Amino acid sequence: MTKNHSKNPNPARSSSGARVSRRTFLYQSATVAALSIVPRRVLGGPGQTPPSGKITLAGIGLGSQGTQNIRAFLEFPEVQIVAACDVNRESGGYLSWYWGEGKERRSAGREPGRRLVEEAYAKEQRSGQYRGCKTYNDYRELLAKEDVDAVMIATPDHAHAGITLDALKRRKHVYCEKPLTYSVAEARAVTEAAKQAGVATQMGNMGQATESARTVCEMIWSGAIGPVREVQVWSPARFWKWSNYEERPRETPPVPEGLDWDLWLGPAPHRPYHPEYHPWTWRNWWDFGTGLFGDLGAHKLSTVFKALKLGHPSSIEASSTKINPETYPLGVMARYEFPARGDMPPVTLSWYDGGLRPPRPAELEPDDVMKDIIYIGDKGKLMGERLIPESRMETYPRPPKTLPRSPGHYHEFVAACKGGSRAGSDFVDHAGLLSEVCLLGNVALRAQKKLAWDGAQMRITNDEKANQLLRREYRAGWKLGG
Repeated sequence: MTKNHSKNPNPARSSSGARVSRRTFLYQSATVAALSIVPRRVLGGPGQTPPSGKITLAGIGLGSQGTQNIRAFLEFPEVQIVAACDVNRESGGYLSWYWGEGKERRSAGREPGRRLVEEAYAKEQRSGQYRGCKTYNDYRELLAKEDVDAVMIATPDHAHAGITLDALKRRKHVYCEKPLTYSVAEARAVTEAAKQAGVATQMGNMGQATESARTVCEMIWSGAIGPVREVQVWSPARFWKWSNYEERPRETPPVPEGLDWDLWLGPAPHRPYHPEYHPWTWRNWWDFGTGLFGDLGAHKLSTVFKALKLGHPSSIEASSTKINPETYPLGVMARYEFPARGDMPPVTLSWYDGGLRPPRPAELEPDDVMKDIIYIGDKGKLMGERLIPESRMETYPRPPKTLPRSPGHYHEFVAACKGGSRAGSDFVDHAGLLSEVCLLGNVALRAQKKLAWDGAQMRITNDEKANQLLRREYRAGWKLGG
């Protein structure tokens, strides 16, 4: 079967003769089918793609991670990538996940994204040619013109929420990189919008789909270390380049050709272009990134949340190395307190990043490597997915595999788009709450005090001023979700 979407010479039209969009046609077909008591999952409908049809997908944000995501979705015969969107036409300086290509000297942008797609599909054409991937620099134009089923979002953190909400309002399936949003309030808004849209969603924290993630849950639930009352999580220093600036650069070099700087800024406050922000050192800056909490919190805390069935914390506090109003500190320590959940006792979660670490467990042998997640229970310790000391692991009878195994992180999303079960990092069931809690760490860091948290009301109860840090003021001309 060809991957090319040829134009239908007789497009579907309404009784008045007006052309009907593909999505509208599917919706109307599903409505008629429902009268014949045909299950909607068979024919499709709002938020569902018929199993017999292609899932059309647009990539929004085609830097390093966005390109990797597109490569992954190109492997699915049931997915058709039809559009590539990025505010940058093409340039170098991007981090490459293919280390042999050079860590920081890889070309990316909408044109490299288009070429990647068309070259991949051309290999499947007898003619060896394919021209079917459109390019856009403004995601709003893409969503207005392209009747796609799904979008992949991999822009810098500060732009995630607006694009995601616009897509959800149009009932598109959404795959969005972590962190799901820039602010706590945005995460809550995205979660609620996803509930209303009823579409497939997935956040890009791939580790949630691993065998290890399931093994940890099964070990803790089987009582391997007894009730867990403390978790210690640490992260090494950031992998991206640390900024030489502690204040905004004063130089104002010209904007590189092909880069729409105003669109790159999006809802963030205006400032002149500087290479310290783009293409991949934006994570250093409060206005654009979310620090290591945002970058790695969703990865490292996902299994912790599932294994311990965590909800909202009751309090958060954080401290750090030198902090300033512009750039994230080099290292952060934070402490979350979670109340009891069912038969699970209250638990304290301690976070360390930037090379800071918790004390080395006494159970480790001198030559043992200290892993980055340690569960401390009444009957022992679990480091990663192994009991410590190792002698305990050697005699431990593994619990039965009670959790379904994942076919793969991207596979989960594609299956959900086709009407299957929700993905493992669905916005409603997991990613929304996880993102909120990670981002609360940044709020506590900026507030510089222990915060009491009412999750149900999304409110800090002991510092009214700190509530302002749950959201951001959008730049003129931008608003959340429209």
